[in-house]
Amino acid sequence: MKDYELTVLFHPDLEMNLDPAIDKVKKLIESNGGKITKEENDGKKRLAYKINGQEFAIYYFVDVELPAEAPAKISSTMNINDEVLRYLLVRTDERKAKLATRREADSQDEEEASINSEKGE
Repeated sequence: MKDYELTVLFHPDLEMNLDPAIDKVKKLIESNGGKITKEENDGKKRLAYKINGQEFAIYYFVDVELPAEAPAKISSTMNINDEVLRYLLVRTDERKAKLATRREADSQDEEEASINSEKGE
């Protein structure tokens, strides 16, 4: 299984009732053998350019682990979904992910050290 990032731009009219659309995406991932590792709803934002006449979209990000055949199946299903304005499914670079994790750990260690030095420990 490989790591992927899925970004979905939902139709802005779904803002009040987004849960069914998100559940469809989750079900699509899980029915294709995927596992969701992280998800984030970034809310409604203005688009850089109009998509299907819409100036706004609801941004939804998901980190997933997928088997080799799943991305093609997910893409074909997302293409025909009326609730989705655009989507992007990309494979994550394992080296960058490890580096980011290492940097986060280093910054937390630095914060703890500075807090301890302020306390006089």
